[in-house]
Amino acid sequence: MASDKQSPGGADPVNDGRGRTDPVLRSEQRVGRDAGLAAPAGAHARGGAYLTPVGVEHEAALSEGIMLTKLDAVVAWGRKNSLWPIPFGTACCGIEFMGVVSSVFDLSRFGAELVRFSPRQADLMIIAGTITYKMGPVIRRIYDQMSEPKYVIAMGVCASSGGFYDNYCTMQGVDKILPVDYYVAGCPPRPESVLQAVIELQGRLTRTKQV
Repeated sequence: MASDKQSPGGADPVNDGRGRTDPVLRSEQRVGRDAGLAAPAGAHARGGAYLTPVGVEHEAALSEGIMLTKLDAVVAWGRKNSLWPIPFGTACCGIEFMGVVSSVFDLSRFGAELVRFSPRQADLMIIAGTITYKMGPVIRRIYDQMSEPKYVIAMGVCASSGGFYDNYCTMQGVDKILPVDYYVAGCPPRPESVLQAVIELQGRLTRTKQV
């Protein structure tokens, strides 16, 4: 088997010193040359990439391993793909949210499947269901304990406007006590609607300059 280290006698790794050659390694070196990448002294080609000895650097390989960006862009990228939701399900929208995180619709495709039931580990509150005035102080306390920056999605018509429960005990929209970022219509809304709200929020995080 060909080795990437030279033999004590100084033999080329393509030729083991006894007249035998490694055609695979030789073809890989040819691919690297065809790509216009010149291997430095002491470096051995592997499919267009160079395995350089310790202490030896190659300008072509160094330029391919560096990416220039902005701090705001990196922070926004991390927040976009690591939303941790905390669901507050009180009615049929809570059952619909179970479908959102199931394998059929798979919220994990958007990096927001890590459901947390501790407000200190969440940054996205999803209100799914009817909210009464008696629940208001509890929801507000949970929201205040969430980490900054934090966002709220009102899922369904009951969380958005009270729905058809226009009575003395039902809160006519959770925006009476919380700053809602996105409203999802429907009774209950389809999982695709919730996914769209998450995608819209991710787009907003990408466009927002971090402070």
